[in-house]
Amino acid sequence: MTKTVLVVDDDPTQRRLIQSVLERDGFVVANAENGDMAIQRLVAGQTADVILLDLVMPGISGQDTLKEMRARGFTQPVIVLTASGGVDTVVKAMQAGACDFFVKPASPERIIVSIRNALSMGDLKGEVDRLKKQVSGRTTFTDLIGDGPAMTLVKRLGERAGKSSIPVLITGESGVGKELIARAVHGSSDRAGKPFVAVNCGAIPENLVESILFGHEKGSFTGASDKHLGKFQEANGGTLFLDEVGELPLDIQVKLLRALQEGEVDPIGAKRPLKVDVRIVSATNRDVAQQVAEGRFREDLYYRLNVFPIEAPSLRDRKEDIPALVEAFIRRFNVEEGKRVVAASPEAMAYLTAFDWPGNVRQLENAVYRAIVLADAPYLAPHDFPAISGVKVPPPAAAPVEIPEMIGEAAAPTLSIPGARELQAALPQDTPVRVLDGRGHLRTLEDVERDLIQLAIEVYSGHMSEVARRLGIGRSTLYRKVREQGLEDQIKQVG
Repeated sequence: MTKTVLVVDDDPTQRRLIQSVLERDGFVVANAENGDMAIQRLVAGQTADVILLDLVMPGISGQDTLKEMRARGFTQPVIVLTASGGVDTVVKAMQAGACDFFVKPASPERIIVSIRNALSMGDLKGEVDRLKKQVSGRTTFTDLIGDGPAMTLVKRLGERAGKSSIPVLITGESGVGKELIARAVHGSSDRAGKPFVAVNCGAIPENLVESILFGHEKGSFTGASDKHLGKFQEANGGTLFLDEVGELPLDIQVKLLRALQEGEVDPIGAKRPLKVDVRIVSATNRDVAQQVAEGRFREDLYYRLNVFPIEAPSLRDRKEDIPALVEAFIRRFNVEEGKRVVAASPEAMAYLTAFDWPGNVRQLENAVYRAIVLADAPYLAPHDFPAISGVKVPPPAAAPVEIPEMIGEAAAPTLSIPGARELQAALPQDTPVRVLDGRGHLRTLEDVERDLIQLAIEVYSGHMSEVARRLGIGRSTLYRKVREQGLEDQIKQVG
């Protein structure tokens, strides 16, 4: 999704100039004339990924606006704008929660770099928060991405299940995020913060299933050189997530049923059973009811596990959530890969939302991961998803031809550039700023820039603010170029 920048400034000219710079770089811009309007916009839930905040405004000041935003819990990165770069002003802004500042007028490059850095810091903070929640077992349903009807139903059911110790069975296709739902059930319960132990029942060798689930004593069988706590004991006081529970062998299903009914496990070689306090959340991509009918899954265990069923929807049934998922994956992989991708372009997003995703969210995640690794531009394009869009990567631009510098006029004919005559003929004869020299060669960028600035000063009668706006650069950049090009006298003559 395209990032939105909220510009808070009482000067309409400043807002218009900043908006032009940001929109040219692909950002969506929202404006607020003062701090009160900015806070009202945020309270109303309107999008703002980064906030540019002027410090000196009528009414509530920028400093007070920033403090109020933080007091209300708005964590968006804030970049403050100031007409004077005093140390005290900057320190106060940073103490209030700003992440950067720049002095007006700032160059377009400075503004864009500051916003990109702020977005990167926001991505990093969000990823750290996500990992902290996951490690501490405090992931909740507010962390699940998607507000469509299908995910809203999942969240509503999951929150109700989390308030009790009822066994939950999560069904759905492979790759839909069943484990994430299980983590949210655990994080929404009174067991949050306690162990969450996940076991993939389909990935355990059959001869080790009992030992891994229930544990064993030292010397209880060949190779048991140490005592091993099973997953039930590891999850004691917390939640045990049995992924792909339909893959369990029938003899283990009997012992699992006893563990659920009695609240105790029998480690291999132990003299007596051990009491455990474990909440069971299981998941499967199989039709367990059909397995029961075929005699491959115990009916009594099925009813013990399937007390509170939750069906995780496939991605093709919740396509409205794809933009939010893509945005979340971009944030995560930007941090992991050290990239600064802003978002997926509208064209790329159209391909992603139209695709059926047989591998569900996991396939989308891997597609975005690949695109982030290979991307060179700030926005992911259709060719970054060739398997999805069918669009091939464009060939690299041809490198400019290096023409050796020749000394003397006699060598001039050998320097002719192919197509120079055609290019010269195509240009209007009265072009104020010449692109080609007298021999049909391109003039240097420095010479063309000097003529363009000189022409702009003449056309706009030395009004430097208008000259800077028309050239699309900041006033400070313009004055620097004027000094470098030696055009100060030109300004005096026009003035």
